[in-house]
Amino acid sequence: MVTTPRTPSPQAVHPVYVIGGGPGGLAVAAALRARGVRAVVLEKSDAVGASWRAHYDRLRLHTTRRLSALPGLKMPRSFGRWVARADVVRYLETYAEKHELEIVTGVEVHRVERSGADWVLHATGGRLLTGSAVVVATGYNHTPHLPEWPGLQEYGARLTHARAYRNPEPYAGQDVLVVGIGNTGAEIAADLAEGGAARVRLAVRTAPHIVRRTTLGWPAQRSGILVRRLPVVLVDRMGALLARLASPDLTAHGLPRPDKGLATRQREGAIPVQDVGLIDAVRAGKVEIVAAVEGFEDGGVLLADGSRITPDAVIAATGYRRALEPLLGHLDVLDGRGLPVAHGARSPREAPGLYFTGFTNPISGMLRELARDAERIARWIARTAAKRGAEQGGRGAEQGGRGVEQGGHGTDQGGRETDQGGRGVDQDV
Repeated sequence: MVTTPRTPSPQAVHPVYVIGGGPGGLAVAAALRARGVRAVVLEKSDAVGASWRAHYDRLRLHTTRRLSALPGLKMPRSFGRWVARADVVRYLETYAEKHELEIVTGVEVHRVERSGADWVLHATGGRLLTGSAVVVATGYNHTPHLPEWPGLQEYGARLTHARAYRNPEPYAGQDVLVVGIGNTGAEIAADLAEGGAARVRLAVRTAPHIVRRTTLGWPAQRSGILVRRLPVVLVDRMGALLARLASPDLTAHGLPRPDKGLATRQREGAIPVQDVGLIDAVRAGKVEIVAAVEGFEDGGVLLADGSRITPDAVIAATGYRRALEPLLGHLDVLDGRGLPVAHGARSPREAPGLYFTGFTNPISGMLRELARDAERIARWIARTAAKRGAEQGGRGAEQGGRGVEQGGHGTDQGGRETDQGGRGVDQDV
């Protein structure tokens, strides 16, 4: 999909390339376009919002409609308070059309390199694309991750990653083990329990913080926004108090309260699990909590408590990798976990003009933070482009002035020659 761009800013010789056509990439492109900066979105799939198209059917935003819109377009009221996956896809399609974004699909960027003040992108088909800046928006959940469990290869096709899960229909009447109790694992387990699976077990290594999506009509997201900048110790205490008041103790069901505070866990990369049915399913015995998976052997699953179970199917909700190393690993802009050392409007010190969005997992809501980052990034890029253009214009004016001065010298010299010639004529007479 390619749409016609607005007339680009005269200062921008090369466009800004945005890698990734998800919410983060589209938001940055729209914010740049609103400031007269040409942005080209490069998306490796055949449509925008590819990751949202691949999510399971039941998924709804855990953030409210009003706090999940991208810059320049509200989400329709008809979507409801908790927007469904299919409606998110529709919204992203409408967003790209409304802002007339320039999007090129079917193009994957393999490597990004510095070239003077610009950037060169190595892309599909041997393309070499030169950009004045690059925004990496390939997403927090990019490449499915499976732990290196012993015996995994021999276990075979009965194990799939949560990325492949769509709905409980294929698992009707089956004994299913879900591995991992992040938001995805918790919701898939509840979905299976409600959708006809004969038995659902949820393997847990570290007990998470589980929060109600709303408490007396107040969404958990708003609490996350309010406490985001408070001291970690204070948020940990507030979270523990709220948990005792709003969430039942599931210790008797094998799910004790976590031993680390909510903010502490979030800094380690683990956000709270928003309850969309798991608590009731666990209390009713529809979802059984079991120990973490240690490996596979003779068609069975070995658990950390020494037990062995033989489910019909295993769904691994074991997270994703950012997979930025092939793209950017040579630039020294990633930390030990493979995450960017800078995000938002800040570029890494070693790579000015390179920006990242969507690589944090905030308790205040991913889409909200993507929208805020987009405005900041666009503002900074536009300011930098204007400054760069002014400097180039200044150098051009200076060179032009020198040309005029040199031309003046030539006229003066010509006058001297004419004067000398006149003297010669007078002498000849």
